[in-house]
Amino acid sequence: MDKNNSTLALVKEWNKNTMVEHLGIEVTEVGEGFLSGKMPVDFRTHQPMGLLHGGASVVLAETLASIGAALQVDLSTKACVGLEINANHIRGVKEGWVYGKATVLHNGRSTQVWETKITNEAGDLVCISRMTVAVIDKKG
Repeated sequence: MDKNNSTLALVKEWNKNTMVEHLGIEVTEVGEGFLSGKMPVDFRTHQPMGLLHGGASVVLAETLASIGAALQVDLSTKACVGLEINANHIRGVKEGWVYGKATVLHNGRSTQVWETKITNEAGDLVCISRMTVAVIDKKG
């Protein structure tokens, strides 16, 4: 099993019995400084008017950025926790899938900054998000 497949298997285990699994989010690719995934646009992720809920977009963005951050550190001694996230919702989506790609902009000793672009099936920008992550020592 190559490194990408073993990392994807690990991430799949992390996501079991979480909101990530409940919403149908799937991590599809792990690379150097980035993480990609997809999320269905259906009854789980709709707002009352039948469009993709902005909060669901933020869940996808935070999921990808948080997992990406965790993969940058030694998890036996460090933990990554979200400090701040923002999102600009650009375009509505009614059905199908949205695709996210989180890319690390800053990978420091005590903080990381991740940008996530979410697109629709046609590749149009749906949402752009930035998340700041604190890298902290695990309590012994």
